[in-house]
Amino acid sequence: MNIIKYRAEYKNLWNEFVKNSKNSHFFFDRDYMEYHNDRFEDFSLMIFDDTDKLIAILPANIKENFLYSHHGLTFGGFLVDDKMKTETMLEIFQFLKDYAKKQNIKKIIYKCIPYIYHIKPSEEDRYALFRNNAKLIRRDVTSTIDLTEQVRYSKGRKWTINKAKKEPIEAFESNDYKAFWELLTGVLESNHEAKPVHTLEEMRKLASLFPKNIKLFLAKKDEKVVSGALIYENQNIVHTQYLANSEEGRELGALDLLIDYLIKDVYKNKKYFDFGISNEDAGRFLNTGLIAQKEGFGARAVVQDFYELEIK
Repeated sequence: MNIIKYRAEYKNLWNEFVKNSKNSHFFFDRDYMEYHNDRFEDFSLMIFDDTDKLIAILPANIKENFLYSHHGLTFGGFLVDDKMKTETMLEIFQFLKDYAKKQNIKKIIYKCIPYIYHIKPSEEDRYALFRNNAKLIRRDVTSTIDLTEQVRYSKGRKWTINKAKKEPIEAFESNDYKAFWELLTGVLESNHEAKPVHTLEEMRKLASLFPKNIKLFLAKKDEKVVSGALIYENQNIVHTQYLANSEEGRELGALDLLIDYLIKDVYKNKKYFDFGISNEDAGRFLNTGLIAQKEGFGARAVVQDFYELEIK
């Protein structure tokens, strides 16, 4: 077994492995990872077996002797294909620890991929983390709807959607990223004194690179954008990367109508619809108002775990 640090010459091999892995996500593609390479020092790793066959990849960055998988992504961890066995993963972790020690890495911060993103069962790494005495340092709660079952909304959510349907609100797919970004920026600034993680230019660039995976949906009333949703789509699951609702949109129930349109029409044949986390303070604080909105659509809890592996 051999571990090497990713280099640009391996880009095609890396991307092909991402496509064929059993816990794949399009944001592990190098074209996505590298849009913010000025913010993170890449330290992604590739693991080859004794026949020089690539068997696992680890999207990662390094900062002050800590290896993160991955600081710039929602989650990280090892990507593997369906030939991966539990015993092999244990061997990989031993090689990883030995390699990290030689690189003077003190700790590995490992973000597990939630099972809802697995195409096939893929928790060999969780067992290996346990066997290597990794410490659970953070647990977030993401809210997910199982679309293979009948979706059950709360009474309040049904009422808001029905109210919105009485208005001349149009929900549709769009490429008007400028209108959405302006709406999103206004909402974040007024409500949270924050800015979107992505700039308008980054949003447009990523959408052009991944047109099958990144999609924008808007709700308009009288030709005015009142709510929007930027969706990250994978094989079995869709994720609301950004949701935005203007003050008028809130009064109308426009975002509820838009989400209902996505759940009941656009993505009804997917397996999961994921709203993302409702946590702050490394999982210690739960925004109960935010999670209640998601659970009103029938979403329920899936945890996302973060581990710390000390290198001795």
